[in-house]
Amino acid sequence: MHPRIVLPLLPAHFFPSPTDAVHYQSFILLRPSLMLTLTIIAIQAMALRVVRADDAAAISIVDFQNDLQPIFTRMGCNSGPCHGKARGQGGFQLSLLGFDAQQDYDAIAKEGRGRRIFPASPEHSLLLAKPSAKVPHGGGRRLEAGGPEYQTMLNWIRQGMPRKAPDAPTLKSIIVSPSSIVSAPNQTQTLVVTAKYSDGTERDVTRLTTFQSNEAPIAAVDESGLITAGQITGDAAIMARFMGHIAVCNVLIPRTETIASDVYAQLPRNNFIDDLVWQKLQQLNITPSPVCDDHTFLRRATTDIGGRIPTVGEVSEFLADAAPDRRSRLVDRLLLEPEFAEHWANKWADLLRPNPYHVGIKATFNYDHWIRQSFHDRKPWDQFVRELITARGSTFHNGAVTMFRDRREPEELTTLVSQLFVGVRLDCTKCHHHPFEVWGQDDFYSFAAYFSKIGRKGSGISAPISGSEELIFAGNHGSVSHPVTGEVMKPRPLFGEAPAAAEGDDQREALATWITSPQNHMFAQVMANRVWADLMTRGFVEPVDDMRATNPPTNGPLLKALGEHFRDSGFSLTELVRVIANSHVYQLSSLPNETNVSDTRNYSRHYRHRLRAEVLLDAVTQVTGVPQEFKAMPPDSSAKQIWTVRTDSVFLDTFGRPDPNLNPPCERTNDSTVVQSLHLMNSENIFRDIGHEQGKARAIANSEKSAAEISSELYRLIFGREPTADESALVTAQLGAEGAIRQQMIEDVIWAMVNSAEFVVQN
Repeated sequence: MHPRIVLPLLPAHFFPSPTDAVHYQSFILLRPSLMLTLTIIAIQAMALRVVRADDAAAISIVDFQNDLQPIFTRMGCNSGPCHGKARGQGGFQLSLLGFDAQQDYDAIAKEGRGRRIFPASPEHSLLLAKPSAKVPHGGGRRLEAGGPEYQTMLNWIRQGMPRKAPDAPTLKSIIVSPSSIVSAPNQTQTLVVTAKYSDGTERDVTRLTTFQSNEAPIAAVDESGLITAGQITGDAAIMARFMGHIAVCNVLIPRTETIASDVYAQLPRNNFIDDLVWQKLQQLNITPSPVCDDHTFLRRATTDIGGRIPTVGEVSEFLADAAPDRRSRLVDRLLLEPEFAEHWANKWADLLRPNPYHVGIKATFNYDHWIRQSFHDRKPWDQFVRELITARGSTFHNGAVTMFRDRREPEELTTLVSQLFVGVRLDCTKCHHHPFEVWGQDDFYSFAAYFSKIGRKGSGISAPISGSEELIFAGNHGSVSHPVTGEVMKPRPLFGEAPAAAEGDDQREALATWITSPQNHMFAQVMANRVWADLMTRGFVEPVDDMRATNPPTNGPLLKALGEHFRDSGFSLTELVRVIANSHVYQLSSLPNETNVSDTRNYSRHYRHRLRAEVLLDAVTQVTGVPQEFKAMPPDSSAKQIWTVRTDSVFLDTFGRPDPNLNPPCERTNDSTVVQSLHLMNSENIFRDIGHEQGKARAIANSEKSAAEISSELYRLIFGREPTADESALVTAQLGAEGAIRQQMIEDVIWAMVNSAEFVVQN
């Protein structure tokens, strides 16, 4: 049995701070019913083991925000899986990653008093005992007893748990040293993080900093800041985070075998894109693949720019053209076709078009029409965005206002607009500070205030039958308040300056002016990055709309140059696609060489990808010669013209079009699946169309063409090239085999070719 101790009325000088003395005396005076007893593990753990005032004076005052919160973050106590989750853990909740100092202080020093803090015996406080594993802890051992962090927390409790130390400075920034590294494989490098404070002082906070690599296979980092280079050639960004501030160290790992500079000097340069890509490859000691064949370029450019495969006539004409400018002329022709507008409008419909069962069928149809007409009109991108953000009028007459019918709260509009047109994902800042960026709740709700006075007139939403008309206009009332402080937020852009909206003016006008300003580099760069990803398979930044310091571009100078080119062209999508498609980099082969076989980020070769669902279905239609029938669409419509993903199509669903129940923006993936292969091999619709009486297989079979001519036509039709000698011989042998039925053999060849990787994948 432990001894029962009667707590004496100790004098104030027995306590490390006046606060502890007051709490102790209150315990004695206000709790007589407890018989003034306390069971303890040992006499040494009692209040007799306190620090006297003269000793405490020698210990610097611990500041909760500067000294304690970094410890909780470093230990992971305030992370999402632990006490930083929405409802905390075990009845104890901290702000995520320590972004609300006052909330955390209250949770520890006030709400947890008598449970997590024991001033009479600081060493036995749960705040110390649990993370040091002196008592069972679900999170395991997070703190070494007697270590510097443990001692800091112990001193804080002994000092009376002060909220702020006298004259405590404010953290202004952090720097990481070194800020860039060129490393050999398996080489290590230790980072040092220095915090800079408002009083001019600096502190080494490496021990309390959280580190993370965006490409761990290229360069990994441990919890102490030790970087270990991997075996893969490339670059990585190492994030250092300390108390909401972030610094980045860029790591470059070139191949160990150097390449003479003359090799890069002699590479072709069609425009500025090539020069900037070659510079990056030279840093990595990587050489690019050779240029692709003409037939590969023809199919690549036609599917990328026009969203279709080339016709038999186009293949014959292009392969017969010996002019040195044939590729640039092909690009120019494709950019003038209506298919260019339909293809790129279809991409943006994914990002903007809502569920018709939510906003109404007519409103969705009008919105889709507005998007497509804008692309057909070759509307400058800044005009497109400005008209969308400031849209007013009826959902039955101005399709652009449907965005405001679908997204009815300022917070919903904030996440959509910032992500698509500024490249900043603000979703998480609605509830807490961004874990990897500088944005916080103030930024989110100040941005949301631009949408606070949108007026609506009509019957509103009555899903799933929201068929009525609604008017969207600039209202005079409405506000957005900070969820924590309750402060009414004034409209403010994420960075830079925006014109102030006069009383009675539409606040969205000021926002649109700021977003589309030529000085807003993010607006041009996020679109340039998205278009580059569409044409080159991978963006400089991935995901394409998550541009931040901790997710740097793989080629920053090139992204900057493309953004400037886009801006200087008057924000012309046509010119942006033209300059990329005419670059030598775009025309590289997808076959790797010995230096770039592991490169997936620096565009030393073209990256193969599966064709977009609509492009692939239209390609099947072109091969079979049998038009598809889509509900609520005119006859002979192409898949990329469909105005809603609610239109039934097992093929399009199988190959990754957006789920109709998801809210925009909907990003697609180019992943290939077993289900896709099985569908191509077993689809009743494809089987029916290949053998259709009005299809191309029958037309070819009934023609007077020889077996060799049929072989040539099939390869031009399906693969966009002439067959090799072996391929032609194989088809000829099949057609000439004893007992072969001409049409059936042609159907079998078409079926086999449609199921091949060369048809499904763009090289």
